Amino acid sequence: MPRGVNARRGSGRSLDSPKAWWCHGAPCAATIGEIAAFVTSKNARPFLLTLDIVFPDRATYERFKALKALDRVTIAGLYGVMAEDVLKIIEFDPAYAVKITLRRPLGSGALGESDVYGAQQHVPLMEHAVSWEDT
Repeated sequence: MPRGVNARRGSGRSLDSPKAWWCHGAPCAATIGEIAAFVTSKNARPFLLTLDIVFPDRATYERFKALKALDRVTIAGLYGVMAEDVLKIIEFDPAYAVKITLRRPLGSGALGESDVYGAQQHVPLMEHAVSWEDT
């Protein structure tokens, strides 16, 4: 999937289509950044990146988990890497959080690498839209 283009699974419609954003007069999709309390990224050694999604409460976290919206192929598409480079997707119940670890295309500080600390890499995940009807 090209970066920045998200589609609802099974709908065959792009989320930038007006019909994809509305269900029965109400929004039926939201970005992870709109759902979560916060989304962060950081280095996890020179060649790994960790992404964290932390939810505001148990109900929101459990609802997001039930969607099964994130898998290796989805993360790989967002970050332009192979699915094999997405090493872990961990649901961490005590913190109402999802932690994702992937290989960095370039090591921290390597020539051509633009984010030494990995602190700016959360945006594709934060902007990823998922099916989310207001309840």
